[in-house]
Amino acid sequence: MFAKNMGQTDRIIRAIIGVIALISFFTVSGGWTWLLLVVAALMLGTAAIGSCPPYALLGINTCSRD
Repeated sequence: MFAKNMGQTDRIIRAIIGVIALISFFTVSGGWTWLLLVVAALMLGTAAIGSCPPYALLGINTCSRD
């Protein structure tokens, strides 16, 4: 479906940011909490599939191909 264009380090960093954003969504109150949920969903989703559509558009590839 999507070509892998993210390396392991990139995926780990995105997963950590996604988890932090998700925890913040449940612990912080205010008008910006929904933005945290969107950030968490995007970060965790791209980390899970290993592909980032903006990377594909810009020609960026952090995935090491052996």
